[in-house]
Amino acid sequence: MTSRERVMASINHKEPDELAMDLGSNVSAGISGVAYTNLKDYLGMSGGHTRIYDVVQQVAQPELEVLDLVGADVLDVGRVYNEKDSDWYDVTLCNGKTGQWPSWFKPVHMEDGSYNVYAADGTHIARMPKGGMCFDQMYFPYRNAFPDNYDNLDAEMGKVLWSAMVHAPWDHKADFATEEAFYEDLRKRCIELRGQTDRALMITCGCNLFEWGTFLRKMENYLMDTYLEPEKVIELNEQLMVRHLDMLKKVCDSVGDVVDILRFGDDLGMDTGMFMAREKYQELFKPYHTQLNDYVHTHSQMKTFLHSCGSIYPVMGDLIDAGYDIINPVQTTAKDMDPARLKQEFGKDITFWGGGCNTRRVLNYGSPEEVYEYSRKMIDIFYKDGGFVFNTEHNILPDVPPQNIMAMYKAVEDSRK
Repeated sequence: MTSRERVMASINHKEPDELAMDLGSNVSAGISGVAYTNLKDYLGMSGGHTRIYDVVQQVAQPELEVLDLVGADVLDVGRVYNEKDSDWYDVTLCNGKTGQWPSWFKPVHMEDGSYNVYAADGTHIARMPKGGMCFDQMYFPYRNAFPDNYDNLDAEMGKVLWSAMVHAPWDHKADFATEEAFYEDLRKRCIELRGQTDRALMITCGCNLFEWGTFLRKMENYLMDTYLEPEKVIELNEQLMVRHLDMLKKVCDSVGDVVDILRFGDDLGMDTGMFMAREKYQELFKPYHTQLNDYVHTHSQMKTFLHSCGSIYPVMGDLIDAGYDIINPVQTTAKDMDPARLKQEFGKDITFWGGGCNTRRVLNYGSPEEVYEYSRKMIDIFYKDGGFVFNTEHNILPDVPPQNIMAMYKAVEDSRK
């Protein structure tokens, strides 16, 4: 099988010729810039660059040489932009090594060593402390109350760091005279990429609902809103859906026959359980998630991928009902997220993209031997009968030793023999 055939067979619950594997298909399945520089040093790779394409989380875009080395089967189509050296500039990462930020990203370096990001109107929207490894959100537009109307919603969303500091391809949308011109260019570049690789292609579209509520209202306020003002939550969701469906139409029309997988995001869980009762999810969010999936499946060939951290066992059946083909990152350290139980109960109906290695305790603190054995165990649980793409439980973080990263990929390599 080609890499693309291998991934698509896995999503279709057919056991492929060998284990499908991902590194860097999206900003929740990648590697931090610090860990990436350490890995390249360990491998003796002195050329190339450490390009931080997701500046919020400081996640690197893996180079094709690295993807070839570890045997990755998927590409983020965002790499078709920012491809020139002039699109980047050098910065010093918190480990003292050189990385690169996109040329459009110019945070203010403060006297105390921190970095601040400001909107055009001067609003302080994000901050990374000295020695920090990601940017924190500083501005919550509707923190004090829901607005009387949503006339300013687009402008306020544009000042939330996840939108203001968005990764490729979306960081180039404003470069074009019209949206139509951007999507024509995106289609052209994606067709070229598909012709150059046999890897599966993924595009990130976000379309968050619960998370946008937390970005706008702040987490503690919005969690109370779901119980105290559910009608306001629904009103906001309706406004968000107008924007999400408009975006999905343009994505499906432009690349829906070229790209294989569309990534959505909406973190619904934490370590100890869900952010809300299952009934609240069913009332406030499931109908909209269903609409999003229905639109993509009706208007494109793409499979739908949901990134949702934490303990989401209570709604796994609902997510399947809503139409998601893939769930990520499969946080097996969270409550009720036992991998064998997940595979037994839901493995025939949804693909697990992640869960391959625990990034909380094993990958960063274990010995290489422990990492290898743990990864082989997860492969044995998830791989049978398809429905599994190997990936870590979220990004590989800065504190992960490079020898542990390679021990994990050795487990993948040996499973392919």
